[in-house]
Amino acid sequence: MKNPISDKVMGMKPSGIRKFFDIVSEMPDAISLGVGEPDFDTPWAVREEGIYSLEKGRTFYTSNAGLLELRQEICRYMDRRYHVSYDARREVLLTVGGSEGIDVALRAMLNPGDEVIIPQPCYVSYVPCVELAGGTPVTISLKNENQFRLTPEELEAAITEKTKLLLISYPNNPTGAIMEREDLEKIAEVVKKHDIFVISDEIYSELTYNSGHVSIASLPGMQERTIVINGFSKAFAMTGWRLGYAMGPAAVIEQMTKVHQFAIMCAPTTSQYAAIAALRDCDREVAQMREAYDQRRKFLLAEFKEMGLPCFEPYGAFYMFPFIREFGMRSEDFATSLLKAKKVAVVPGDAFGDCGEGFLRISYAYSLEELKVAIGRIREFIEELRNSSPFG
Repeated sequence: MKNPISDKVMGMKPSGIRKFFDIVSEMPDAISLGVGEPDFDTPWAVREEGIYSLEKGRTFYTSNAGLLELRQEICRYMDRRYHVSYDARREVLLTVGGSEGIDVALRAMLNPGDEVIIPQPCYVSYVPCVELAGGTPVTISLKNENQFRLTPEELEAAITEKTKLLLISYPNNPTGAIMEREDLEKIAEVVKKHDIFVISDEIYSELTYNSGHVSIASLPGMQERTIVINGFSKAFAMTGWRLGYAMGPAAVIEQMTKVHQFAIMCAPTTSQYAAIAALRDCDREVAQMREAYDQRRKFLLAEFKEMGLPCFEPYGAFYMFPFIREFGMRSEDFATSLLKAKKVAVVPGDAFGDCGEGFLRISYAYSLEELKVAIGRIREFIEELRNSSPFG
């Protein structure tokens, strides 16, 4: 019998995030700090609108691009929050989560062999999606000493005649790093100089703590060469609703919609109606969730400092990326030992790229009570490691 599996797919590694999630789900009394999922309920106004849409029998397909009313609301939201204006009819596509938006953008834009520059550590799907779209991923190893920000020098060094896209994500998963306006302006100049395009994954845009988010599309000359990916999962605690959106030049969105049309048809109708309420009525709830995340962020930073575990201060998303190389263990071995010994699940840093080796991703999208218990167990584990070390 012939092998029914694609060589390309066979060669892909499974998600390093889900590996630990699956283990901890079957372990009694375990605490998972591994999954980036808000612990808040979806705001009531959103749930109510979803229920109402079902009661009204709105269970039909929408247009491939999504409900025009929602696309218009997204445009108003982007204008008031991030100062970027889009045409709701031609420049917006509703997708099944931000993940589909990234996949569709890559498939619509890449020819075989086109290079996509991906700064790492980064979300686990970027490299596989580039490969599945026929592109060639070119990674840049970001540095802790630069607060995991992409520098123009690093970008310049990675660009070749085959470079077509830069795929960035700020606020960043897994590091929590951000790029401020002056950082993005320098990157934008390199992008324009070499005539490349940008896919900017801004799913954590509402979760910045010391300064507001700046979209690279808002900078001069960048909107026409940028696809912005965003969605409702993180800001509005709507992970299971599976709704995201892509915004960009009409010529690109038209081709993305074509791919989306044949692969998906349309995003979930109930979720689309509910998302209208999220954008119109839930600013207060988003602010409350952001404040709670900030409180947890500060708590973990103080705890890591007290236990002597190096960790730069993240200013976005809801992740910590502490440095554990002092223990002489690979990230996966450390995470596995912690899970077995103390029943706390975290994600090895190398799940997000080779340069993540020596780090752990710890999510604080969990209650403060859970975090206190988990950090107590982590402290015990670290103390035991240090006491057992001949250099301790």
